[in-house]
Order: sequence, then structure tokens, then C-alpha cells
Amino acid sequence: MLRGMRKASSNWIGKTIMTIVMGVLIVSFGVWGIADVFRGFGRSTLAKIGSTEISTEQFRQTYNDRLQQIGRQFGRPLTPDQARAIGIDRQVLQQTIAEAALDEDARRLGLGQSDADTMKSILEDPNFKGANGQFDANRFQQLIRQFGFTEQRYLAEQRRVALRRQIAGSLTAGLEAPKTLMQALSQFQSEERAIDYLKLTDAQAGTIAAPSPADLTAFYDSHKAQFRAPEYRKISFLVVTPESIAKWAEVSDADAQKLFEQRKDKLSTPEKRQLLQIVFPSVEEAQAGRAKIASGTSFADLAKERGVKPADLDLGLVSQSEMLDQKVAAAAFALPLNEVSQPVQGQFGTVLLEVTKIETGKQPDYASVAASLKRDLAQERARKQVQELHDKMEDARGGGASVVDAAKQLGLTAVTVDAIDRAGRGPDGAPVASIPQGLELANAAFNSEPGVDNDAISFQNGYVWYDILGITPSHERPLDEVKDKVEAGWRAEQVTEKLRKLAAELVQKLQGGAKLSDVAPAGVTVQTASGIKREGADAGLPNTVVDAVFRTAKDGAGQVQGGSATEWYVFRVTGDTVPTADLNAPQMQQLKDNLVQRLRDEQVGEYIAWLEKDIGTKVNQEAVAQATGAAAN
Repeated sequence: MLRGMRKASSNWIGKTIMTIVMGVLIVSFGVWGIADVFRGFGRSTLAKIGSTEISTEQFRQTYNDRLQQIGRQFGRPLTPDQARAIGIDRQVLQQTIAEAALDEDARRLGLGQSDADTMKSILEDPNFKGANGQFDANRFQQLIRQFGFTEQRYLAEQRRVALRRQIAGSLTAGLEAPKTLMQALSQFQSEERAIDYLKLTDAQAGTIAAPSPADLTAFYDSHKAQFRAPEYRKISFLVVTPESIAKWAEVSDADAQKLFEQRKDKLSTPEKRQLLQIVFPSVEEAQAGRAKIASGTSFADLAKERGVKPADLDLGLVSQSEMLDQKVAAAAFALPLNEVSQPVQGQFGTVLLEVTKIETGKQPDYASVAASLKRDLAQERARKQVQELHDKMEDARGGGASVVDAAKQLGLTAVTVDAIDRAGRGPDGAPVASIPQGLELANAAFNSEPGVDNDAISFQNGYVWYDILGITPSHERPLDEVKDKVEAGWRAEQVTEKLRKLAAELVQKLQGGAKLSDVAPAGVTVQTASGIKREGADAGLPNTVVDAVFRTAKDGAGQVQGGSATEWYVFRVTGDTVPTADLNAPQMQQLKDNLVQRLRDEQVGEYIAWLEKDIGTKVNQEAVAQATGAAAN
């Protein structure tokens, strides 16, 4: 928007229009007051909880972030229609309002947290610790930028989270899980069933005659939505990350050699030794023990004689730097293999040492790691260039340049994708290869429109700019174009229907007293599964079958579709075991923790529901529809 205003006001006509617009705004401020313009429950406000407002843009950002997170979990982008179908929009709205209600409550209660306490929680967060186990400032900055936070915004968010936890903690302190409920849940989870079953496949459906043109037409007409061409978008984009702009081939050997010298210790594998150690309370006793070794007593026999436990005797396979007592370490790593040391006065007593194994350390030569070092150097240098390119790109975009033109001005090459659907696939059904893995570009593209000046996406310590160049609307494909798919769908439906009828007939015979072996079709053998639990993890059966088994009484028979349309199961429940719940069993602790957490969530949820009603909550449903893409439908 700001770029558009800047571009519009670059000539005298634009300046005149902008002067009139700003004049109207100034008059409106004078009449209504600035507070009313910004605080009124207008189109820019999505919800109001007490005195806290949630803007449409704030909710849209939260909603899109959640869609991207879910997309990463599923391994494919989630479309707005899919998200609304499973209620993600309502969940995000409820969560956003609940957080705002708790923030408002914290203000009413006068709760607060000092900057020092907030910083302490961040410094102790394991997500921000480096390889040495200490807080890594660079990692901290990298991670918060990846999720769209500035440092100040992240600190403020963490303070709000801490205050919400204070409220939730006070509500749920001392909450315990009822024993009766624990027993019931334990028995529910531990119940095991056994079945005999038949697995029917398309082989049991018999011969399926080829469909007539009328059959295909009828199937196509009743399943048109299944064969529609999805909406496609033509996009251009530019990726600027350290990896994409790094020119490792330009790194000199001299620079790489210098880095090699700095990293030599980290790149090398240190020598390790298997060490045995006996600790003596005095030098004299150690000398006496060494004399026994010299006279033929083995190290192991001496340890046994002195009552040394195996765990205290064997120090394991260690490097010199891993040993706590460096004086003892120096003596141990000076010993030849299978030799016993003279008494060594260490920090924790006088010791005798024996080396039973030596693993030689490895020092890589420069040539073997040169390419990796050059790549690291190139990316390190590129990190400094990324921000410079970001600023230049933003200036070019602010001047009205498209992504393609702005990229050319910077000597970079943008990528154009002629057609991409919401799932990131091209017309061939395969993921668009030119889009880097992990970049949620399809989701962003379908939340924008042609002509919109999109904000850059943060990606892999860099940025991605994109334009929507055109839209090919979703449309019906003619039957001739999708004939093969229609025929495959028709055949699968025929097989499914035949298997359904066959399974129903077999179950009817079983209920009449027949055995599975008696009713099994030719080529189908009776199989057995036992130890089936409700989660079905170890049963080797589809979840649909496991669910049906637990809906069927012992000795009862049932049938259900398996993991695909052309797979059907017929079964009889032969065993049902409900073990007695042992509340003291180790595995019960996890169940107890999960149950307590659910009870806490319910208690906090009830409090939030009361809170939202008590302080007053208003939701602008039109703004919600706009933010989630429902308004366009």
C-alpha cells in the first residue's frame, strides 16, 4: 500500500489527488477524533475483547502462520478451503480471542514480569542454545526472524505468554486425576481383542465388464467435481538467501586454508583410549600395588583384591580432553598399549592406570575438506549481502518495479512458473521443481491477487519476493480429456460394491452359525490377529478394521472396508481381554500426566469462557471471512 502511494504521488496528478485524500483524513480526525478512527469497531478490527482489539491483519498473519505450520507437518500445503472444512479457522479464532482475554485479565489483575525474568526464560530456552549448551545469540536472532519476530516483539510476546501461564497455573494448582477415572481409562486403553478374519480384494470381485459409453457418462456426470481442473496461478518469484547467492567458487584457497587452520581441532577426530583405573588413598599404597603388578599380578586381579567395582574400574573409551583430571589424562595418554602406569598423584587421589585399547585420532588434510570450507565461507559472506539486496529490492519494488524487473536491476534472475495449484503442483500433478523445498509459496500465492504488492517472505535466513501474474480459474474438464481417470474410478466403484455385497452375505452366514473357513471364497485363507488394542499400532490392520472390531461384541461377526476402496475385511471376534488396572505401574504415570493435562485444559477453558463473557467479546464475522478467504466463496 505504501509503495503504491509513493508511486502514485510521483507525478503532479498523483500529488494533487494525495493532497485531497490527506485533507479529507485530516478533517475526519478533526470531526470524529483520532481515537474514534483507530479504535472504532470498523472493518480493520476483527474482534474486541474488553479494551483489547484484534486487527484483521493481525489475525490474517496468525492464521496464515498456522496454515504453514500444518502444511509442514503434512508435507504439503493446506488450502484455505481444506482448512475451513476441518475447522482450522474457528480454532485459530478461538485461540486468538482466548489469548487476548487472558492478556486483558492480566492487566485487570495487575500482573507483570520484569525484563530480567523475561530474559532469563529466553536464555534458558533449549531452542536457543548452541552446540556448547550455552545461549547462542546468532541462533536466537535466526530463529525469531524465521517466524517473523523482531527482538522487541518476541520479548513482548514472551512476557504475555508468561503472564497467561501465571493465570493458568493459579487455576490448576494441586489438580489431581480421580483414581476411578484413571482405572477406567487404563482398562479402556489396555483392552485387547483377538479376531479371525478374511481379507477380500478385487480378485474376489470377479470379472468387471468394460463400461459402456453411457456408464462412463453417468459416472462422470455424478462425479464432475472429482475431475475438475484446479485453479492455477502464474507467478514470478525471486529467492535471495545466503545459499542462493553464495559464490563459493570465488573463495580463494588462501582464505579456505586460513579457515582450515582455525577449525583444525574441530575437524579432526581425537585419539581415544580404553582406560582402567584403580584409586588408592595414599601414594604408599599405590606404590605397593604397582610392585604387585611388577611381580606378576594382573591389573584385574589387583582391582578385585582391593574390592574395586567394575563401574569404578573402567573409565571407558575416552579422549584426553574428556577426562576431568588433566594430570591423570596426560599420564594415561603417554602410556603404551597394555602397559600399567607408575602411581599418578591426581586431584581425587593416587591412581594406577592401564591402557587396554587405542583408537588413533584422524586429522583430515586440507584437500578433503576444501570444498566444504569454501562453501561455508561463501555463505558467511553472502549473509552480509542478503540484507543489502533486501533493501535494494524493496527500493526497486517501492518504485513500482515488478519482481522480474527489480531482479534484473540487481543482476539477479527471477523464476516464472506458468501454472501452480494450491498444493504446489503443476498441470502434470508433480510438485513444481523450481520452488525450493520448504518454501510455502503456493499458499502465499493463493492468498494474494494479481497487482497486489506482496510483502517478502522470510526463508532460510533470507527473503522471497513474488508477484501473481495471472489466474486460470478452476473449470470442468471434458470427459474425453479425463476418460482414463473416469474409467478407473468407475471400475473401483464397481469392485467396491461387489465386495460390499459379498462381505454382507458372508457375515449373514457367520451370524447363522457358519465358520469362517466354511464361508471363505476360493483363494482366501483365514487369518488370525491377537493383542489388538484400540490404537491398532501393533495389529497390522487398518484403523477402520480396528474400530469395527471394538464395536463388535465377543463372538460377534462384522465387515468393514479396509485401507482402500478395493479392500474389504470380514471378521469374527474370538477374544476380549480387559486387564486389571495397576495404578502403581510405571506406564500409568504417562496416562496420569496426560489426564491431568486434559483436566487442566478443561478448567482453564471454562475460565476463559467465563472471562470472555464477563469482560465482553465482539467478533466481526465479515472480517473473519475476509481474513480466512471465505468471503470470496
